[in-house]
Amino acid sequence: MYRILLVDDEILVRDAIKENIDWKAIDCELVGDCENGKQAAEFVKEHPVDIVLTDILMPYMDGMELSHFLHDNYPDIVIVIFSGFGEFEYAKKAIQYGVSEYLLKPVTAMELTGVIEKMKKKVDQLRIEKYKMDRLTKTSEKYHKNEQIIRSKNMEALVNCTTDVNKSIQRLAEMGIDISAISYRVALFDIDLYSGMYQLDTEKRQESALMAFVLFNISDEIVTREDAGIAYQEGNNRVCVLFQEKWSRNFTARTKEICREIQEKTKEVMGFDVSMGIGKWVKNPEELIQSHDMAEQTLQYRYLLGGNLLIDMEEQHPAQEIGLDESLAELKEGMKTGQKAQVDQILATIEESIRHALMEKSRACMYLQQVIRTMDNACEDVSANMDEVREDRDELLRQVTEQKSFEDACKVVQKHMDRVFGILSEMNTSSSERQARLAIDYIQKNYMDPDLSLNSICSYLNISTSYFSTIFKDETGETFTEVLIRTRMEKAKELLENTTMKNYEIAEKVGFSDPHYFGISFKKMTGCTPTEYAREKRR
Repeated sequence: MYRILLVDDEILVRDAIKENIDWKAIDCELVGDCENGKQAAEFVKEHPVDIVLTDILMPYMDGMELSHFLHDNYPDIVIVIFSGFGEFEYAKKAIQYGVSEYLLKPVTAMELTGVIEKMKKKVDQLRIEKYKMDRLTKTSEKYHKNEQIIRSKNMEALVNCTTDVNKSIQRLAEMGIDISAISYRVALFDIDLYSGMYQLDTEKRQESALMAFVLFNISDEIVTREDAGIAYQEGNNRVCVLFQEKWSRNFTARTKEICREIQEKTKEVMGFDVSMGIGKWVKNPEELIQSHDMAEQTLQYRYLLGGNLLIDMEEQHPAQEIGLDESLAELKEGMKTGQKAQVDQILATIEESIRHALMEKSRACMYLQQVIRTMDNACEDVSANMDEVREDRDELLRQVTEQKSFEDACKVVQKHMDRVFGILSEMNTSSSERQARLAIDYIQKNYMDPDLSLNSICSYLNISTSYFSTIFKDETGETFTEVLIRTRMEKAKELLENTTMKNYEIAEKVGFSDPHYFGISFKKMTGCTPTEYAREKRR
């Protein structure tokens, strides 16, 4: 039987709901009806209630305030709000108070019956979860009364070197625990749901200690069965295993198999994912802190790789630095030339490189910010509206760094790139100006190539030579050859003024394979030979 409380300041509405629904037929009992939230709050203090049906606008305490009260004090009560049309959007804000359903007045008996049937299922689920949590709480209370907690605290002190190692070993020996072995390694287990990957409410944080106890029981059972070492709890939320190598030469592989079995068993029994890090082998108990810290380091990789990890640090060699210069250059060119598919592929390659490098979150975000700056540079080269491109830039960078996972941060960057492509696409309406600017940018970067020609630049822009020659002259007032020669001469002037290089060396630097032709071209443009120009400028 499901207990229902009705709350509405209109008596006709309450009477209609009471009379038009066959409560027994749907296995429900209308335990009360109140005319405002204040009465309802007092009622639930004295009477058990499973479902509350409430209006929004009422005197003394409205439906939103009642929902807030129930959410904070009676989280097992399922709430259904019904409201007038003008209040509906306001009612939807009540999601923060755990409201399960919203109904728009007038509500028919059939519609309300259907909603109640749905809410009964939610009540059933809450009852199951409460029963499960009550059992876990009782089990946890028993655990904290026995010697397991003492064992865990002594093991934690030994591994983390918070007390004298010899004293920790002695205390464990008094408990019948022998830690002698040829070598040791520490594995650290952390439940993904309660990690920094997710936003946790107070209830979840309280629940985490109970779930960690379940993980400890599973770990302890398997490690003990395999005579592989000692499982213990670290604080309230993590479980560790001290693996002890005593005789097996293949124990390195076996430790990973044991961790995998614990991971799979936990998923099977409790339905949650666990990330695991395994530290390096050490010879002495005094070195256990090194193995522990290495195991703990792996947990930060959940940001890059997601959860349910199992990483053996003796198999991993994280690279904190990666070379992205070539990829970023290709990304920039692809942005400038409008090659969307190519840019998407380059971006995916960059993201994968960062993942494989197994770096910390701050450095991964730094590389994503480099990608954003590269997009800015591409837009500047084609004279995009930079105010529009950089709109909400601080908010964009904040979003990148605040994402709980690298995958979500990449989605933010991808969304920004799509927006920038939209801006560049709008510029394509004046494509002749854009093509001319791209050509000038290409000349500036490749003037030193003696093979730079009209054909090569048209191939880069993917347009015909005749069309390019026409639009380039229209947009710049010069021919391609005139711009190329002028660019080369300007660069030659800089070298003549600021270096002691020979004329033939400068000719080669600015793209002339024939020094004699360079001298002729220079005199034609400046009125003097390169030697005369250098002598004049170097005085």
